[in-house]
Amino acid sequence: MLGTPEGGAPVRLDTTTYLPEHTPAPAVLLAHGFGESKDSVAGEAKTLAQHGYVVLTWSARGFGNSGGKIHLDAPGYEVHDASLLLSWLLKTGDVLRGQVAVAGSSYGGALALLLGGTDRRIRAVAADITWNDLASALFPNAGGGRPGVFKKLWAGYLFQAGFTAGGTATCGRFAADVCAAYQHAARTGRPSPRLLRLLRDSSPAHVLAHFTAPTLLTQGEQDSLFGLDQADANARGIAATGTPVQVVWRSGGHDDSSVGGDQASSALLGWLGSVFGSGVHGVQEFTLARGGATVSAETGRLSRVLMRADGYPGIDARVRSSATEHLTGPPQTISAPAGGNPAAISSVPLLGGLLAQAGALGAAATSGLSLVPGQVAGFVSAPLGSSVLVGGSSTVRLRVTSRTTTDAVLFAALRDVGGTAATAAGTAALSAAAAGSATGAAGSGSRTAAGESGAPDLSALSGTLPAGLVAPLRITGLRPGVPRTVAVHLPWVVTNVPAGHRLALTVSTTDLAYSMPTDPRSYRIELAGGLTGTLRVPGVEASVVRAGHPLLFLIVAAAVCLLALLLVTTVLRRRRKIVRPAPELADVPVAITSVSKSYRGGYRAVDDVSFTVQKGQVVGLLGPNGAGKTTTLRMLVGLISPTSGTMHVFGQPVLPGAPVLARLGAFIEGPGFLPHLSGRDNLRLYWAATGRPAEEAQLATALDIAGLGASLDRRVSTYSHGMKQRLGIAQAMLGMPELLVLDEPTNGLDPPQIAEMREVMQRYADTGRTVVVSSHLLAEVEQTCTHVVVMHRGRLVAAGSVLEIAGAGGTQLAVDDPGRASEVLSAAGIAVRSVPARRALEDVFLDLIGSD
Repeated sequence: MLGTPEGGAPVRLDTTTYLPEHTPAPAVLLAHGFGESKDSVAGEAKTLAQHGYVVLTWSARGFGNSGGKIHLDAPGYEVHDASLLLSWLLKTGDVLRGQVAVAGSSYGGALALLLGGTDRRIRAVAADITWNDLASALFPNAGGGRPGVFKKLWAGYLFQAGFTAGGTATCGRFAADVCAAYQHAARTGRPSPRLLRLLRDSSPAHVLAHFTAPTLLTQGEQDSLFGLDQADANARGIAATGTPVQVVWRSGGHDDSSVGGDQASSALLGWLGSVFGSGVHGVQEFTLARGGATVSAETGRLSRVLMRADGYPGIDARVRSSATEHLTGPPQTISAPAGGNPAAISSVPLLGGLLAQAGALGAAATSGLSLVPGQVAGFVSAPLGSSVLVGGSSTVRLRVTSRTTTDAVLFAALRDVGGTAATAAGTAALSAAAAGSATGAAGSGSRTAAGESGAPDLSALSGTLPAGLVAPLRITGLRPGVPRTVAVHLPWVVTNVPAGHRLALTVSTTDLAYSMPTDPRSYRIELAGGLTGTLRVPGVEASVVRAGHPLLFLIVAAAVCLLALLLVTTVLRRRRKIVRPAPELADVPVAITSVSKSYRGGYRAVDDVSFTVQKGQVVGLLGPNGAGKTTTLRMLVGLISPTSGTMHVFGQPVLPGAPVLARLGAFIEGPGFLPHLSGRDNLRLYWAATGRPAEEAQLATALDIAGLGASLDRRVSTYSHGMKQRLGIAQAMLGMPELLVLDEPTNGLDPPQIAEMREVMQRYADTGRTVVVSSHLLAEVEQTCTHVVVMHRGRLVAAGSVLEIAGAGGTQLAVDDPGRASEVLSAAGIAVRSVPARRALEDVFLDLIGSD
């Protein structure tokens, strides 16, 4: 089917139509998300068709098998394409007159809103996890002449998705103007006027005033790309026209796509049934998924707690509530390091859900990522007398003083701080510092530096960061040394804070997800009231509509705990029987004893292998494909467990998650990096995930070894295979572990790079550290390694020093009279020494493995 012409040439769109059992019927234009195609919505299209709807899906221009370039839902391109598709569909005779809807998620959701606001033939709209203003979504806190703070990780990820669709080397399938505008933002961290125009043209915000189609807005609560504020702006804009709008805050979102999709699909079916049935009028009910999980009384399965209100609080004041909490804390000085490194990590594209889930398991799991000492100021409330349901954006007023600059970039967040002993002690220390500041102020007539000179006790701030969300702030027009009072709007979140917990406000100077100033900076942060401040917390007057039955919950929980206890007991018993520490091997980097690994069907990948590796050795693991080399290395680093036998590293048994593995660095089966991040950011993120202090990473040493130069700050998606190999080896060397395990590290490297890698491994071993490396390049192993282990068909066939192995079976040069030759040479003044013959390692290797 033909879409809007581009560059004077027609553009063909790839479409599929799904028909219900009976036609004519109501129709739905179903749009897909960014980087996807019509295939990604095929399942939902079939479901809609089974419920009696005619469904038209298509791959947007620039994606899938459709032609054209990506214009980011531009009115003259993607939106006009959808209008042309609607005209075609109405001519088929399969659609009931006046019963056409448009629906989509993310990129498709924005298109649904843009079409619904410009084409009066649309009678119903459903938009899921999408934007209102794309400029404010990618450059939050913009306005009043401020350029906002660039979401560099999300923007980079989305731009990369345009490359997976094909196209040119520099712009993928993006239109030239979109590509150039993005590249300017990526270089400078600021939007050009051209980019702002493009983003605002592609934003539903400018068409909401023309809405007449009843609209369903579902938005994810775990979404650092398009937050709940974007859905709120859409809801307010549509409601202002008198058009019915229903809002659902669902679980999941761009940061966690594993949940919430079924809730969005169910809401869509219900909405279409209402609009095309009896119709919708007046105020619509509001549904949200409250933080936490329980057991469903109907199914016995874990499920989110759903709550419902008679209206949306952003529109209906009847269901709006608020609470006021008083924060305390002394003035604090925080610093932003040069280059923004190390940076706090709150959320990462595609990983935000995992980080948030880790935070839900305990503050210690993620506090080391999102709270960097010296970079964060914090203020806490008293313990809550009753639970508080936070639903929206909390606000607070702060005084910010920049020491040297006329602007400031900060990241504010709301945290749920539990009542642990460590937290209570830290909070008491923070309160005492505030009291000390107050006493000093009363005695001297001016505020002292008490509580300001050092960083706050982070245990007082270590708590759950709801959905991993922070609010970036760019403050301009500052005068160095002069405080400025600013109103801070914290992230839109939904979280239930139990009684006895505290609310904490944190203000940080860095966040990996955003562009930051590169010059070192220092700021003084204090509450607007000096030592106290008011935190206004929005809420919702809602009631639970789906929750677990308490008795059933107890029964299921008890059964789960009992099963887990039996499982853990069984595993521990098995481990005690098989693997124990070996103190006599404490100085031996690797000791493998009678190790075998079998799989279903009787295949034995490793068969009764034993060898040791001593300190300072560079050991080459040799063998043809299928010899068991990689399986052995995977067992050595704890990725898989042996079927029998024992493996010890420095005398400690190798088990998944064993503490001794921190003394080991590994590069197994090639590198795996986030393509939309730079090489440097990938290394920083990897190290931060270990939970170890940044200063222990020895990043400079690893980067020097990698030798990537300026390429280190480019996206990994632009790297050659060899560059990725070198980055992977640098990652394995972070922290300069005592034992380095490398699987085929020279794959993809050219001869000069292989020579450099040889020197790297030799230098690494010269420091007293140990290297175990598998390779199929026998000449390189002979030049690089001190010892070799040869495997064949899962068994060990030889082990020893290179000299011993290569010298084995060597031939002697035949001389008729060696004694007389020695006499002649000695008479000529030439020293004579007997030298054992040595064969090339390749010849020995071929002899060892036979005809194979």
